[in-house]
Amino acid sequence: MAKSRIRITQTKSDIGQPRRMRETLRALGLKGYQRSAEQPDNPAIRGMISKVRHLVTVEEK
Repeated sequence: MAKSRIRITQTKSDIGQPRRMRETLRALGLKGYQRSAEQPDNPAIRGMISKVRHLVTVEEK
């Protein structure tokens, strides 16, 4: 059985956001506005997404 993955796309800029939110975006593999990254779907990644949910969109793969 293949592990499920999710695609995370940064839809808003991190300018003006607290440093911890910018660091969370980098930890998710996002390097800038309108960039996407694929990550495994697990509770740790979901927790990071919930902290920056107003800056990203998530697609199930």
